Amino acid sequence: MASAESVPVASPAHSHRDAVEYVGFRVDGQAVVLNLSEHRRLSLNRSLDLVNHSPSGFEWGYSGSGPAQLACALLLDYYDDEQFAREHYIAFRNQVVSQLECDGAAACWHLTGEKIDAAMATLTDDVVALSDGGRPSPTLPGNWRTVSCPDRRVFQRADRDHYIVLGDGSDEWLVVLCSQGDRAYPAPLAHRTVAEEADPERVIRELAEASNDLIEPTEGEH
Repeated sequence: MASAESVPVASPAHSHRDAVEYVGFRVDGQAVVLNLSEHRRLSLNRSLDLVNHSPSGFEWGYSGSGPAQLACALLLDYYDDEQFAREHYIAFRNQVVSQLECDGAAACWHLTGEKIDAAMATLTDDVVALSDGGRPSPTLPGNWRTVSCPDRRVFQRADRDHYIVLGDGSDEWLVVLCSQGDRAYPAPLAHRTVAEEADPERVIRELAEASNDLIEPTEGEH
């Protein structure tokens, strides 16, 4: 659960953060987002360095890859905290960015810093963006993390939107490699079944390596 205490504290340079306002609109069909308070365009590349969901640009109004990229970019720009943005952007996308609409005569949406702070004080994180951010695992590739979940084991890829869920079936383990997908959540990419008495760690590693084969890890994350 994201709480008011977990929202990064503003430095003196950001003491007027609540006055920040973002605006989104379309130019020739292309989504454009501005930090209206600072008269500049929101950076796509900065958010891509953190998570790579939509290299083609931002989107809003639904739960998909483009909105995930925008959610990350907004939190990163507003709070200037990479770890915080990585941990909470999926929940922020699901409850805020997915609801943004370009309506009215101006055909644009507005999002203030005050509204971002209010949302972050109440959001509940989704399984792929848990509050602890995950921890390295000695049995997985270096770009994978083991994350905490009360009812299942989850492994999250740090540099892409892939994750592995281990489910306990009646007489076997079900291990599923998923991707955020565009409009579907989640989008299964591969799965394995393992006998209940067997150790599923080998299969988990195989699926993590299969993900890395599909999309190469970011440099330094091998």
